[in-house]
Amino acid sequence: MELHSNEEAITDLKFKGEAGLDSAAPPQELLKAKKQLEEYLLGKRLEFDLKLEPKGTEFQQKVWAELQNIPFGKTISYQELANKLGDPKVIRAAASANGKNPIGLIIPCHRVIGQNGKLVGFSGGLSRKKWLLDHENKHANGVLTLF
Repeated sequence: MELHSNEEAITDLKFKGEAGLDSAAPPQELLKAKKQLEEYLLGKRLEFDLKLEPKGTEFQQKVWAELQNIPFGKTISYQELANKLGDPKVIRAAASANGKNPIGLIIPCHRVIGQNGKLVGFSGGLSRKKWLLDHENKHANGVLTLF
């Protein structure tokens, strides 16, 4: 993973293999984010306490803010996301904004799944999405997926 920021806030998180990555060392202001990501991956952090400034439209900002209300270890469907935004008809627009989330993982777009419970869409790939959800389920609910 690679994090990007301006002087005050996290602006972007990319997974290796995603377009736009460079090999520059992370700036000093990202140490807090790095530490929190490490704690998350060790199962010691259930939520992030970071100042975020994702770039997007007003609607995308609204979607990304709503994503941050999904608790660690829980999932919602795209339809539930649209309902929480106040309009069940915006399901496609909400899904599109979810997919354009520039700070995936920290803004937990991986917690949104298909209406039928299937894993769909994730910039880091479905195998990573499955791993993240299994990881959170294990640490939030004491469940370990073996196969």
